[in-house]
Amino acid sequence: MSPTPETVKDATVNVLRNIYDPEMPKSIYDLGLIYNIDVDDELNVKILMTLSAPDCPEAEFIFQEVRQMVGYIEGVKSVDVELTFDPPWSFDMMSDDIKAELGML
Repeated sequence: MSPTPETVKDATVNVLRNIYDPEMPKSIYDLGLIYNIDVDDELNVKILMTLSAPDCPEAEFIFQEVRQMVGYIEGVKSVDVELTFDPPWSFDMMSDDIKAELGML
């Protein structure tokens, strides 16, 4: 079965759940650092994300890992990672599972 935009998006979420923020050893997806994932009909992936801190010293490493790991997904033609700080990241953006682990629920 050939990859579709939907299967590539699902695979992208799975990959992002295995990439961890170096300052908080939790996945960047579950921390709420991923704002949007768009996969077009040609299987080009565009990810809009933020960082937990604007001056994160590991930013380029995180972006490189996202590009590389998503690029390994079958059928993906390109990966574009865009950084935004609008809206700024906050603890409210974390998944309920992460909030529970951190005793915030």
